[in-house]
Order: sequence, then structure tokens, then C-alpha cells
Amino acid sequence: MSKAILNWNVDPVIVMITDSFPLKYYGALFACGLLLGYYIVRSIYKKEHLSLDNLDSLLVYVIVGTILGARLGHCFFYEPAYFLKHPIEILLPIQKIAGVYKFVGYQGLASHGGSIGVLIAMILYCRKYKVKFLWILDKMAIGVPVTGAFIRFGNFMNSEIYGKPTNGNWGVVFERDDMIPRHPTQLYEAFAYLLIFAMVLYLYNSEKVKKADGLIFGYFLTLMFVARFIIEFFKENQEAWENSMPINMGQILSIPFILIGLTLIIWKSKKQVVI
Repeated sequence: MSKAILNWNVDPVIVMITDSFPLKYYGALFACGLLLGYYIVRSIYKKEHLSLDNLDSLLVYVIVGTILGARLGHCFFYEPAYFLKHPIEILLPIQKIAGVYKFVGYQGLASHGGSIGVLIAMILYCRKYKVKFLWILDKMAIGVPVTGAFIRFGNFMNSEIYGKPTNGNWGVVFERDDMIPRHPTQLYEAFAYLLIFAMVLYLYNSEKVKKADGLIFGYFLTLMFVARFIIEFFKENQEAWENSMPINMGQILSIPFILIGLTLIIWKSKKQVVI
């Protein structure tokens, strides 16, 4: 049997802007994903002839909520012992190396924390600008999967958050870590998110789905985190202490989101015609 193995050894740094400040694929793709998600939501506003006032503020809320939530999520869900001893490294992209603090970027962002951060940011946004919470979440649910896909493409370029070993006849060898063919779970998630984008966009455009604030968001949450829960079975655990658990931290954190999504679908579908 011929082997279908991709050897992956891409330098995660695109270019060094200065001697101590690198431009990395991850950061660039993260930013591109956020902007693309924003323009998708913007196009929906234009399609519905909605006011674009305060839409730029929405982008700021999303960016701050995503990054702050993802960073705090990683620090407290996965490495609380370390970061409680090094609190300065929680919010600053630095790390103490050989006794000297150096810029390393945010090495550790948890998507579940980012999701919580965005939800909190949206609550604050809706209070300030008098926008319906579930209404705006329905709009964002169409753009967020694309952002998530770009973030996972960035993880692939970084050779991180990869999967468990395959049977050796196929997979991706992340040469920066080892020479073992592994499941490219970053790509599994990225393409799953793009598929979810197509599905929620179809729901948004479908005449069979009547307007019900929160219904599209319910489908988005359920699809997004069910996909995440399943893919985690193929992914290496982020921390060694997860190895003794029947399901890992990523799966545990996915369950509440799935339950919220299903609750929204059932609640909003009672009075709606759905697919």
C-alpha cells in the first residue's frame, strides 16, 4: 500500500519586522479571519438594508472579547498553576527566558474561552447600543465559522494542536516536533467550520426558516461544538493531566455550548417552520 504522508516543516514566522518582533502566519491568519468574518456580517447588514452605525464598534468588541477571553481561557482552563505564579504573562505577550522577558506572542489561546469572551462582549455591546442580544448573535453566527477556520489554518502553519498518530500509512508529519504521521486535526476543524458556515448561510437564506431571534445561533452552537467534541477524539491532549480523563478539557467545555444550542433550537422551533 502506498503511503499518503505529507511532511510539514514550514517556518511559522513570515518575516522578522524587527530583531525581536516576528510576523507569524498564525497572527496574520487570525487577523484575516476576524476581518473576513466582519465583512460577512457587514454584507448581511447591507442586504437587509440595516444601519451600519456602530458596526465598526462591534468589530472592536469582538476582537477584544475574542483575544481576552481566549487568553484567559487558556491560562485558567489549561495552565492555572503556571500563570498564577507568572501573572504578568497572562495579558502581556512576553515570557521570561533565561531571566529576561522576551516578546513571544500569545502562546496559548483557548477557543472556548474566546467564545465566552465574545458572548460577554456582545452583552456589553447590546446594552450600550440597545441591540437585541439574540438578533445580533444570529448575524455573527454566519461570520464566526470563517474566522474559526482561519485560526485553525494558523495553527496548522504553526505545527500545533495536531492529532494523534495515524496507522503510519497516511497523515501529516509535523517535523518540528517529531517524525510520526499524525491526524491533521487543525485542518479537520478548519474544513468542518467552513462546512458549518455554508450550512448556517443556507439556513439564513432559506424561506423555510422564519425569523426567530436565536434560532440560527442555536444551530451554529450545536454544529460548531459537536464538531469540536468529535474531532477532539483524534487530537492530542494539550496538557498531560488530561490523559487520565475519559474525555478531555476541550470536550468538557464543549458540552455546555451544545446544550445551549439545542435548547435554543427546541425553544425557537416550537413556533417556527424549520428544515
